[in-house]
Parts: sequence; C-alpha cells; structure tokens
Amino acid sequence: MTGHGLEGFYRAGRRLLSRCRLRVAGREPLPVQARMTGADRARFVGTLSVSPHGGPDPDVVVERTRHADGTERITLHSAATRPLRLPVEVALGTDLAALGAIAAGDPGPEVPASVHDSGLRWSCPTGASSVSAEPPPSDALASAGLLRWEFELPPGGSAGVELRVRLDGAAPVRAVGRAATSPVAPAHATGDDPRAEALLRTSVEDLQALLLRDPEHPADTYPAAGAPWRCGLAPAEALAAARMALPLGTRLAAGTLRTLARTQVTGTRPQSGLIPGPRRDAGPHLPPGCTGTEATLLFPVLLAEARRWGLPDPETEELLPAAERCLTWLRTAVGDGPYLRDPQPTGPVRCETQAHAHRAALLGADLLDACGRPGGAGLRHWAEALRTAFHDDFWVDGLGGGRPAAALTPDGRPVPHLGSGAAHLLDTGLLGGGEHAPGLLDRVRTEQLARLLGGPAMDSGWGLRGLGAKEPGHNPFGHRSGAVRTQETATAVAGLAAFGYEKEATSLLRGVVAAAEAFGHRLPEMYAGQQRTDGSAPLPHPAACRPAATAAAAGVLLLTTLAGIRPDAPARTVTLRPVRTAPLGELCLTGLRVAGAPFSVRVSRLGLAMVEEAADGLQLGV
Repeated sequence: MTGHGLEGFYRAGRRLLSRCRLRVAGREPLPVQARMTGADRARFVGTLSVSPHGGPDPDVVVERTRHADGTERITLHSAATRPLRLPVEVALGTDLAALGAIAAGDPGPEVPASVHDSGLRWSCPTGASSVSAEPPPSDALASAGLLRWEFELPPGGSAGVELRVRLDGAAPVRAVGRAATSPVAPAHATGDDPRAEALLRTSVEDLQALLLRDPEHPADTYPAAGAPWRCGLAPAEALAAARMALPLGTRLAAGTLRTLARTQVTGTRPQSGLIPGPRRDAGPHLPPGCTGTEATLLFPVLLAEARRWGLPDPETEELLPAAERCLTWLRTAVGDGPYLRDPQPTGPVRCETQAHAHRAALLGADLLDACGRPGGAGLRHWAEALRTAFHDDFWVDGLGGGRPAAALTPDGRPVPHLGSGAAHLLDTGLLGGGEHAPGLLDRVRTEQLARLLGGPAMDSGWGLRGLGAKEPGHNPFGHRSGAVRTQETATAVAGLAAFGYEKEATSLLRGVVAAAEAFGHRLPEMYAGQQRTDGSAPLPHPAACRPAATAAAAGVLLLTTLAGIRPDAPARTVTLRPVRTAPLGELCLTGLRVAGAPFSVRVSRLGLAMVEEAADGLQLGV
C-alpha cells in the first residue's frame, strides 16, 4: 500500500490506513505475485537476495497475507545456507479520509502519527485509527511513521509480524458469512466445464463475505452492495441480489426484506410505502433514476418469489403488510394514468421502471390472492391497461424491425436509444405452477428484442453492453453507457432462456463465463464493454466493486438458469425447463435449497434435467 489512489484499509466509510510499505535489509522486496485468495483476503509474495555473492537466486521470500477485517501477516522465509540477521521496517500512514473524498480525488494530507501501545495512532476531528503489532516493535518513530524489528533467521527458518488496524471505539470486525448460521447455502457445481464449479464456489463465497447484520436486529442479515465503494446497505441492489440468490435458500431474502421494511416510509405522507434509496446515474440520455422506486417495486416481487422457493408462511405473513404498502404506493403514484413516472415533475417515463412496475403488480396480485388479501383484481386491471398503453407508446419502428424506447420524455416523445435496461422487459417474474407472468411485449416484439440483445451492437462477446455500440454517447467504460453490467447480463440470459431464445442466451452466457475466468471467477459489478477478439481479455473498470453482491448473485442465476428451476413450494411442485443446448455440457448442481430442504439437479449433455435430491413430497411439475 503506497498511499496512492484507492489503496488502504477502510471501515465505516473512512480510510483507516493508506500506506503500509515494507523494507527488509534496507530494500523493498521485488513483487512476484499478487492474488485474491478469497472475497475478503489477498496474498502478496516478494523476494530478496540478501546473501553476499549469492548469485541471481533470491534467498528470502516475503509473504504478506491481508484480510478485510484489518489484519495483515508479514512472514519472512529464509532459503539461505547461513543464519541471517534481517532488519525490518514498516512505514505506515493515513489521511483518515472519507470515501467520498477519495473517490473525488481529494483525500487531503496525511495525519501526523503518535506512538500508541505496540504501534502507532492517528487522530483528527472526524475520528481516529491505530495499528498495533505482534510482536511489538523494537523501535517506533512517530515522526516518520516507522515501526522497526530485527529478526534472526536460521537456515530454512521463518519469522513474522502481524499488524492489526482498528477504528477507535469500534469493536473488531466479525465476518457474518463465516458463521455456522450463514443464510447462504454452500452450493456446489460439477460437470464437463470446470469453470462452472469455480464460478459457483466463488459466487457463494462472495455473497457470504458481503453479509452484514442489522445491529438492532442481529438475526437479520443482508448483503452489502460491494467493496470498496459501497460497503453498506443499498436497497435496490440488496433486493436484486437476494432475489437472484433464492436458489441458495430464502433466509437471505427474509433478512433483507425485514431490514428494508423497517426503513419504509409510513403514515399518511405522500410517499407512504416507499422504500427510500439514492439516485443513480442512468447514462448520457436520461437523468439519474431513483433507486427507491426500484426497491419499492422489488420488495413485493422478492416476497412473492421467496414464497414460491419455500419461505415459511409465518414469515410471509409477517412481511405481507410492508409488501401491501409498496403496492399501495404504486397505485397511488400511478394515479389515473397508465405509467409510473419519475418522482420529479419533469422526469421521464422509463421503460425499465414500467417493466418493474408491471412485474410488481402481477406478482403482487398473485401474492395478495394467495394470502387472502384484497387488491389483486385492481392491480391486474392496471397491469392490463399498462400493457395496452406500452404497446402503443414504447416502440420505435425502424427498418430492422424496431426497438423498445428507453423512455418517454415529459411531452411524450420516445427516447430511442437501446441499452441493457431493455433486458428487464424479459424478466417477468415467477408465478405458480412453474409459469412466468406475462410481459409488456407481445411475441413478435419479444423476438425482435431477443435479436437485438443477441446482436453485435449489444453482445460484446464478454456480456451485454449497457448501451449499444452504435448509439450516440457510447463509451465502453461508461457506467450506464457501454460497460458490461454483470447483473443485467444475467437478467438477459435468464429472460432469453425463459422465452426460448437459447441461441442469444447461450452467446451471452458463454461470454460472461469467459469473462469470469479472466477475473479469477470473481465477477466485478461491471467491466469494459470492448469487443472480444481472439487473444483478448476483458478490461477491468477502475470504479467497479469487486466483490459485488449483484455480480456474485448473478453467477448463481446464470448457472441455475441452465437447469431452469421453477419451484412452487406451496403447491409442493418444482418444474424444470433446462436450456436444451446445454452450453456448458453436463452440469450437476448440489446443495441448493427448495421448499426448505436440500435440492440437487443434473442437466445432461442432451439438455435433459433430472432431480437427484429434493424435499420429501416435492413432485416434479409438468
């Protein structure tokens, strides 16, 4: 850690340590490898030649293992043939800067250090941090931020130091996902393509590493959005991740829903029922969108689908009032019109928002009916009116067959640009009996959208571009203007497969699986949407979270889509609609959860699926 850029240990939105430079025998080790060994730990290896006339071969290996909980272990291994006396120095420093200031490139100067206990301490008006060492240093120099040791290493011997970074006044970090009570099932994949096993293992590990616990309700866990930028609750992303991770069980969904229900606006205010969320960039052609709207529409969808996957009835009943408030907010916000508009008066009518709202209405109606609550008929009636209006207003005709409009301007003009948000039109949601809800597009227009998403303008070869390559304002590194967003690629794959467009789904699937391999199977939130060519590799995005909850959960969705698992736990059935082309060959998924019990499924090379383990009494649907 040099103190440059984003480097450092962070906690609670503040950089506790930005510089940690090591010198052994007066020199910095030569770096030979750096790799993540888990979602929350990394290993760095360097070498040194310290013996006189020792030739070109190094005789000291320096290993640094760094954990996200704020600990780092520095170990020296000697391969010399004689004893070594090695002076070791660690230079430490921090600016105690807020994450926002670091992101903006203005972290401020380093804070002066003071000697504290067995290390150093830094303080400023907004907080303080410290580094302690074991064994304690033989010398500590606050003015230079130096800790010093001198180690005696016999031939073949080792010695080491452990550093611990702490935020003053905060308890040690405890990894929720490592507990025996983790809400994420330890699923596994085996089969012809070893990348499937690595992707699922890493996706599960990333989800576990990102779990947070509500401090006032410790039984409720939810996923942080991602590291390093959003190590906290982001409502829309948390709900989306929990939904894609339903094959790993319903406990993560339940904890996320309960946590967000406590943030819901209540009372008689105009926004009653809304789950608050920040605004989010929407690319060059639209103003930032409201993630609170997305979260409010996702809440009843996640509850309805979690019930299909096996959420127990008492938990469904507990969460139902919050879902009803979300649906009431939807009907109130729509008013007499067919569309759910942006909250600001001059905002557009977004295509993606209508897809979320339509799905929420249909799945919400199904949920209300199943639980004996009123309101389902009104939601279905509005959804029907939305489908009619959407068909008339949200399609831009053209020589190639046309495309869905990205939005309507306040005066009703269509915004014609094609982006990955259109993939949400294919995500209609799961109803009973293994059936998906109807969508906003008819069959002809669904086929045209599938052709567009599978075409070279949208399919980069590594996944789905956020904005088509031929669209004005396209930028392969743009957050919403060309970068591949892992969540939306997985959404497109699942939707295309569900509607039977397997060629397009397979191309996108193979692209993102290849990208995952290039990223060590730890998919980032997004990466550059440059075209794939022979011998190329996907380019990382400098501002992407990795690990990210939506990217990790997308890995789960991609692989379970191949088996086409559609449960209906209340009816004690599960339907399998596998991808018939079996793009990854034979695939066996074990350790999933359906109806509260372990579930395993195998897909053959011929695209035939068979259940190998399931809950007692669970029947295979038609």
